[in-house]
Amino acid sequence: MKKIKKLASFSSGSDMKHLPFKSYLVVAGIVLQVLFFSCTRPTTSNEVSESHVLPNIILIFADDLGYGDLSCFGNKAYTTPHLDQLAHDGVKFTNFYTAPVCTPARASLLTGCYADRVGLPRVVGPKGPAWTKDLHRLGLNPGEQTVAELLKEKEYATACVGKWHLGHNPVHLPTNHGFDEYFGIPYSNDMWPVNRSTWPPLPLMEGNRVIDTIETDQSHLTGLYTERALDFITRKAGEPFFLYLAHSMPHVPLFVSPQGKGLSGAGLYADVIREIDTSVGRIVKHLEELNLSKNTLVIFTSDNGPWLSFGEHAGSAGELREGKHTVFEGGVRVPFIAKWPAQVKPGGTRDQLAGVIDLLPTFADISGVPWPSKPIDGKSLKGILTKEDPTQEGRSTQFLWHNGQLKGLRKGNWKLVLPHSYASIIQPGIGGDPGQREKRDQPLALYDLGKDMGEENNLAAEEDSVVNHLLQIAQEHRKELSANVRPALKVPE
Repeated sequence: MKKIKKLASFSSGSDMKHLPFKSYLVVAGIVLQVLFFSCTRPTTSNEVSESHVLPNIILIFADDLGYGDLSCFGNKAYTTPHLDQLAHDGVKFTNFYTAPVCTPARASLLTGCYADRVGLPRVVGPKGPAWTKDLHRLGLNPGEQTVAELLKEKEYATACVGKWHLGHNPVHLPTNHGFDEYFGIPYSNDMWPVNRSTWPPLPLMEGNRVIDTIETDQSHLTGLYTERALDFITRKAGEPFFLYLAHSMPHVPLFVSPQGKGLSGAGLYADVIREIDTSVGRIVKHLEELNLSKNTLVIFTSDNGPWLSFGEHAGSAGELREGKHTVFEGGVRVPFIAKWPAQVKPGGTRDQLAGVIDLLPTFADISGVPWPSKPIDGKSLKGILTKEDPTQEGRSTQFLWHNGQLKGLRKGNWKLVLPHSYASIIQPGIGGDPGQREKRDQPLALYDLGKDMGEENNLAAEEDSVVNHLLQIAQEHRKELSANVRPALKVPE
């Protein structure tokens, strides 16, 4: 039995005696904390409810989940009942944007800035293959104010559970960026020796310490994250809390628990999505049991679109073009669902332009915290999200950066794609292996996304005035951001 499986089974006394000593200490600590808070937290659900003035916030962030991966966003191959219910009881956004890859998306989410502004335009990780160069030395600068740090000003309890991927060195870790607690892996689940011998062992971390290594089996990872999330909610039920639950799946390599295997009836990828869906259902149910549901904002979204190179081990972008690693719609437009019974009328759809950079100012506004002192790029969605003004306009423009280059922008229904090269999948992979890619040169293009979600009809030649207007906006934005880049923190070798 692998170490990761043993940690997931800590409720069984027969398994406890087989745990490594360091893991036993961690488990013992969790059990003692749960016992302590079960005795000291309010004794009735009404007392818990009355103690809340500020809303709780739970942000669930999937990895590489595509726009077409949920049945409430049009998937017909399988169903996602708990996420569908979340959308039914809340709202879904149809034009929600992120970055094309992992690290930039997470930097944008936590800082309210385009990742290039905070010096993290590329994926970071441990020292390994040649392409990593000195990226293993980079991470989020402690000088940036994160969502967690802002909420701490209102004495929120904060926890990060799951994948971090904003630097794995001690100074870069979540506990140095406003999170009271951290449990998870510090970067992507494919950055391990199973995929390439140059990667180091994949660490499982508690706070700033490595408590175990994940060797060949990740089948209990989603379950571990869920249990830790439920434990945090239980312990912090009597105070406002912010939980950032960042799943490692459905990023490859795909793993599902024995209980979830075959559940979808549509293959391994669908099984993984259904397990994440089940995790969301458990969290929502737990909030209801603790009478916390009404005043808790629960959000579900993804860091970027599907990694199409992996064929049946990848998700779907639906009608959208391309996927991860591109700024076409399939790479940067993702599902977004929000439920907040106290403030959000159920069953709505928001078509306004919005994105991950807007979450920090939104959370600041709903909790009454001043925005960061340094300039940010996000705009608060509070008026759109809540009953205050659901018709309010979203952001006017969404800029699309990738690998340090501005490659496009969206304004209204117009999308301008700037000339650049990208890799398109010509032969998807099989069995978890990547497929064949082809380098393509993208010319200047203009698309009307209101009529052409798939970005098939280039209108640049017909709409010269629109192109020139958007080119001017792109030039001004590029100039402003380039002059105001705040560096990431690079540690010594």
